[in-house]
Amino acid sequence: MEAIILAGGFGTRLRYVVPDLPKPMAPVNGKPFLEILFGSLARKDFTRVILSLGYKADLIKSHFGSRFNGIEVDYVVEDQPLGTGGAIRLAMEKVTKDHIFIFNGDTYLDLEAHEIEQDWLKNSRPKIIGREVLDTARYGRLIVEKSRVTGFSEKGASGPGLINAGCYVFSKNELNAFAPGAAFSVETDYLMQNVDKKHFDIFVTEGKFIDIGIPEDYARAQIELKDL
Repeated sequence: MEAIILAGGFGTRLRYVVPDLPKPMAPVNGKPFLEILFGSLARKDFTRVILSLGYKADLIKSHFGSRFNGIEVDYVVEDQPLGTGGAIRLAMEKVTKDHIFIFNGDTYLDLEAHEIEQDWLKNSRPKIIGREVLDTARYGRLIVEKSRVTGFSEKGASGPGLINAGCYVFSKNELNAFAPGAAFSVETDYLMQNVDKKHFDIFVTEGKFIDIGIPEDYARAQIELKDL
């Protein structure tokens, strides 16, 4: 299996906690967060990762090199911020399989990757990974009917519900309508625009989910990921 990890953000909300590092390199118990992600992917038998970089790309490239934790590592680097969609589209130029798992470099997600891989082999439909959380206000909610995503609600609605975990499985050609190097959001400019025209499967993961993008959850990661 092959994955793209989006690791190009500035990490503005985390900047006062880790001022000199790109967010995916923020230390969790002394270990860069990206190392924890690589460890998780290695345990799930991923063999290749494409890191999509921007801010302080050289620092990340020099740390991981061309192979890390038994995983082949390749890179794309944004000259200017491309948004989630633009970053994925650029990285897709280096995908070698017919499909790709996509992860956020600031999110730990203990994904049931083999189960999803088997499902892909059956139907080859694009998949959005959902996660039940206690409070959806920070994320927005997924609207789902019969194992298919049919809509997205805005951020702000509080209480428990199903969110987009920021993880996808796409065909390597999924975003070919966009030119490599074009800036766009995969959520607003692709998924929301096509959800009523195209079948997006939902897979609801039960794995551990921690988004370290805000200081409170970064502190939680120090406790919950201490053995990884």
